[in-house]
Amino acid sequence: MESKIFQSFLGEKGLKLTKERIAVLKEVFSSHEHFEPEELYLRIKDSGSKASRASVYRTLNLLVESGLVEKVTRTEKSNVYEHTFGHSHHDHMICNGCGKIIEFYSEKLEALQNEICRGNGFIGKTHTLEIRGNCEKCIKAK
Repeated sequence: MESKIFQSFLGEKGLKLTKERIAVLKEVFSSHEHFEPEELYLRIKDSGSKASRASVYRTLNLLVESGLVEKVTRTEKSNVYEHTFGHSHHDHMICNGCGKIIEFYSEKLEALQNEICRGNGFIGKTHTLEIRGNCEKCIKAK
């Protein structure tokens, strides 16, 4: 399904679904783990598929633009991404110590955000909530 959506998106932009783009798409959707672009490139390379580092980065940008992938956060090294197609909305807690990313969903927070939007005459379409701090493991290590 995601390949049809991506192919349609590319067609609207006058682009083609190349072998390299297919390799990136398949690898991104092979698991629901958060990933960095360089890590994605190495996984594609290790799998025997052919895609240059530049193709991986460009395709990743196209996947974000298409709505199939989302940038989760920025680390010291690079951005962190996840594929979102077919998954319900969630937010993230990110550990400053070890970089662990914890996904969570709160109906109370969603309701509060909607209430704030209504109170300000605003119609929200999307949002990203990122809470930075320390995970339990890093707190215990201190």
